Parts: sequence; C-alpha cells; structure tokens
Amino acid sequence: MVAAWKRVKANRGSAGVDGRTIAETAADLKTHWPRIREELLNGRYRPAPVRRVQIPKPDGGVRELGIPTVTDRLIQQALLQVLQRRIDPSFSEHSYGFRPGRRAHDAVLQAQRHVQDGHRVVVDVDLEKFFDRVNHDILMERLSRRIADKAVLRLIRRYLEAGLMDGGVVIERYEGTPQGGPLSPLLANVLLDEVDRELERRGHCFVRYADDCNVYVRSLKAGERVLNGLRRLYGRLHLKVNEVKTAVALATGRKFLGYELWRGPNDRIKCAVAGKAMATFKQRIRELTRRSCGRSLPEIVERLRAYMPGWKAYFRLAQTPRVFRELDEWLRHRLRAVQLKHWRRGRTMYRELLALGASETTALRIAQNSRRWWRNSRFALNRGMPVAYFDRLGVPRLS
Repeated sequence: MVAAWKRVKANRGSAGVDGRTIAETAADLKTHWPRIREELLNGRYRPAPVRRVQIPKPDGGVRELGIPTVTDRLIQQALLQVLQRRIDPSFSEHSYGFRPGRRAHDAVLQAQRHVQDGHRVVVDVDLEKFFDRVNHDILMERLSRRIADKAVLRLIRRYLEAGLMDGGVVIERYEGTPQGGPLSPLLANVLLDEVDRELERRGHCFVRYADDCNVYVRSLKAGERVLNGLRRLYGRLHLKVNEVKTAVALATGRKFLGYELWRGPNDRIKCAVAGKAMATFKQRIRELTRRSCGRSLPEIVERLRAYMPGWKAYFRLAQTPRVFRELDEWLRHRLRAVQLKHWRRGRTMYRELLALGASETTALRIAQNSRRWWRNSRFALNRGMPVAYFDRLGVPRLS
C-alpha cells in the first residue's frame, strides 16, 4: 500500500467525485484507513462512482475518461502491483501497451522490422470505443482463468460496475472499463490476449499496443482474409471493428503510434513523424509563440522548454533529419518575428538592430516597415539573431 500511495502521488491527477485532492485524501486516510482496510478484507467495500470527463480529440470527437477518487486509485494501484507480476508474463510477446519494460518505441521498431522483412501490407484494425464496450461478463470469465481468489475477482467486478457521475447524476454501467483507473490497461490486455494468441497460432506477424493492432502480410488479398478473421475474433468478445478507420493498405504511409513508415534509399524502411502528429506539433508551437501573447522572449522559451524535449524524446526514432532542421528554422523564424513585434516602435527597432550588428541601411529599411514582422524576421535578423543566439537563450533544438 505504501508503494501504491507513492505511485498515485507521483502520478498526481485530479480529484474524483468526492472532490478530495491527493493532499486532502492523505489527511483523510490517516483517520479512515483502518475502516477501509477492514471493509476490503471482509468484502464489504464499495467503490465510489467515477467522475466523467470528456477530452476533445484532434479529429473533432471526444475521448471519455472516468476519474476514480484518489482512495480508489490507491486501491486499484495496489491491486495492479500484485496482479501485474502474476499475469503479465503470460501475455503475448507481440503485445507492447502498458506493460513493464515495454514501450511504444519497441512496438514501432518491431513494425518496421516486419515491413523490412517483406510484409509490405498492413491490416490496420481500429476498435470502436473499445474501453466503453468491454463486456463485463466476458472479461471476468477471462480474468477468472488467471486469478483464483474470488474476493479479488469480486472487488474488480465492483470497480467495473461502479457508476459514472455526470452533472451530479450517477449513471449505472453495464459494460466498459473507464479510462483513467490504474487497472483498466491490465484488464484490456487480459481481454485482448485471446486475439493475440489466435494470431500467433495462425503464424501472423503483428504488433499490438493496447487496442491498436497492426497485422503485417505480403498481399492485399491475404490482408482481406486476415481482416475477416479478426472481425469474427473481436465479435466473439462483443467488440466492434470501426470500419471507417480500419483498412488493408500498404504499410508505408499508414499512421501507427504517431509514426509512419516510408521507403528510403536502397529499399530501406525508415520511420518518420506521421502527418497528423506533425500538424499537432506545429499548431502547439504556433500557440506558444503567438506574437499577441504579451510574453517576453525568455518567457516563451521557458514554455518551449517545457513542451519540446518530451515531444523530441518520443519522436527520436524518426529518420528525417532534414524535416527536423526545417522545423528548427521555422521556429527561430517565429521567435525573431516575436522579438521584432516587442520592439514595435521604429526608433527602438532601429537601435536594437544596430546593437545586433545590422548595417545602418538594413536597420533603417526594417524600421521603416516595422509592422511586417514575419517578412522582416527573415531579412536581417538571421545575422543579428543567429542560431547561437537562440542556443544561449536555451531554445531546444530538434535536429
């Protein structure tokens, strides 16, 4: 429980339906933990409903999360720490999502190897609202094959059936496992491992990360046969394939975990940032470097330093140095435009440009057109504010 509390505290997260933060829950548990512990041991504990939260998706839809109370996150985390050690070793080696010692990068590299080995067609399967459609009876039956302790099974079932609170009203749940609880990813892997095993039995090359499954084959005809088989497998689990997003297509150019594969020189398969992920990155950079935000250049740089290193670390597998160099140049262009607007007045701009080393003619020409921030940021500031200038400010580089 101590280890579980440390993890919950490190993960932070918002309050559940009881409105208690992590700090408030810590104070409350000092008094009430003996009672909660007793209820857990004698089977009388009842989880609180989860708080419904809807997160907008980039494509216009919403992702529905269920946020348990901090106390319930603590209990779920403790369950996860015990169950994962017992159950995880039995999962397929082709499953990468939410497993100790496995990452999204491992899944992307394995997909790259499959395509390099000649499996150039992918069966890209998307499940429709997977976490909202998990059948409780089927999941508990699959879980009971791995867990003999009926008290633990009963507690997990209560977490599955805990209501969903929206606008002060509790909605009963008859299917689904809410995203937001520590146990949900493990339960998802328990359910989908059945599909993994069947794909293994048939000798397919595939990669699964949570509910994203890509099967790699050598022809479109073989891909259609595999897709029909997957529809039947998922149908047995009462899961529905999203026909709009599911496709049998060439593996190069298809998005997987934010990456896409492309064919380089000598027919080598390489990784790149997917177009959608790139567009999201650029939009976020535009928001952070708006010329109307009223922040100084150092303040903007601090925000970039909070965002860019994490993005760069995730997409470090991308084998596109030229693209990253162009992004760096585009970012510095935006920052130069921000600096020009901060100077605003022609006289101030003239003085500052001279201080940066611009000629009198160049400084005067820019100052006389002082409101053309974007165009002028290309004109002379490349010399006055070179790459080294931004390095000294601490602007992160992608390349």
